[in-house]
Amino acid sequence: MLSSINLFGTGNLGFFQEMWYQLCKAMVDPLFAVFLILALGYLLGRIKIKGVSLGSSGVFIMAIVVGIVATFVQGPINESLQNTFAADGGTLSMSWYSVGANGAPKVAPQLSIIKSIGLALFVTAVGLIAGPKFFRNFKSKAVAYIVLGVVIIVTGTLVCILVTVADPNLENYTATGLLMGSLTSTPGFSAAQGVFAEHSADVAAANGAAYPFGVLGVVLFVQLVPKIFRADMNKERELLLAQGAPKGGDIDEVAANLEGSSKKLFELDKFGICVFSVTVMLGLLVGAISFKFSKSIVFNLTSTGGCLLVGLLFGHFGKVGRVSLKVPDHTLKVFRELGLVMFLMGSGFEGGLAFLDLVSKTPIVFLYGVLMTIIPMVVGFIFAKFVFKLCLLNNLGSITGGMTSTPALGSLISVAETEDVASAYAATYPIALILLVFVPQIMNFI
Repeated sequence: MLSSINLFGTGNLGFFQEMWYQLCKAMVDPLFAVFLILALGYLLGRIKIKGVSLGSSGVFIMAIVVGIVATFVQGPINESLQNTFAADGGTLSMSWYSVGANGAPKVAPQLSIIKSIGLALFVTAVGLIAGPKFFRNFKSKAVAYIVLGVVIIVTGTLVCILVTVADPNLENYTATGLLMGSLTSTPGFSAAQGVFAEHSADVAAANGAAYPFGVLGVVLFVQLVPKIFRADMNKERELLLAQGAPKGGDIDEVAANLEGSSKKLFELDKFGICVFSVTVMLGLLVGAISFKFSKSIVFNLTSTGGCLLVGLLFGHFGKVGRVSLKVPDHTLKVFRELGLVMFLMGSGFEGGLAFLDLVSKTPIVFLYGVLMTIIPMVVGFIFAKFVFKLCLLNNLGSITGGMTSTPALGSLISVAETEDVASAYAATYPIALILLVFVPQIMNFI
């Protein structure tokens, strides 16, 4: 009989059983989860409510949902697979996540590396795109960007201290984890786990609970504010260029001259992938350089800051000798979008695994995380608007940097329809990054 013919060689399974086994094997593979989240996430992102849509951030929300669902279904699915195939020699299990030694869920290595690759692709592309205009923009508004970074982080820290003092049941290590999740800061999260080493699992759970709104809150903020103020985006883009324009020169003319000179340079490959790869490698090396201030305080730019910095430098100079460092715009835009959704997918799934555990035990922590996201944003926005008189897009760009929100930058670029907003993000981001590393030390005294 055909059903008894074994073409695949998996134990004693027959033909049709083997076919079903191979289909199940594909569906429980973590790679299947990646594209399931991407497909459903983009569909969710297309939904508009009163002109507001999640866009690429729909991937993040869907990743959270899939992460939550996975915590419920992975065990029963594995039990069912065991009952179905084990007797006939088939070994198969769903391994989208595992349980670590501390009992906390841990994402599959495949999903983790996709998140890291996505982050490197996105921030490097942003750096290369923003590089040609970044330094003159930073020079014209340097004080504003530095002060805004300080204002946002100090405000977030004060909110964190206040809720810790106000709620006797909220431990300082849990509050610190919430703050790092609310500001989506991986370096700050790492520093918090170092300072509160004995409670690292609690810090991780709090970070996971606050992280989803930490991303979503800033993403929605940069979409809603232009609509609330009924901003004319054409006018706002002109103001953005005006605030970053070099004195005595026309931006279009400068860009045209740079483009003309680059045509005379030697290109390593027509898609710019070689230059992009070198940028990422150097960025990872720069990000790995650490400065140790004490046993628990170690600062480095991380891969995010390193890739962003090297990307800005390569984008600014555009060449080394007669070798072009320019990456074609179409390559950068593809890498930027692909990197963003890969990062969102990995971050969202990871956050989804930890989300319900903490929120179910202490529901109020979710509200604390919301406050730690919203209040610094609003204070920073008001400060930028009324004290430094920044135009709307520069204002929002600096907010995304001060909140260290890479996904929100991607959303803002879509809303503004210009990559120039990345300059404000790149200028404010390092200030916020540095300050957040020291915040856990302050919280340790609360």
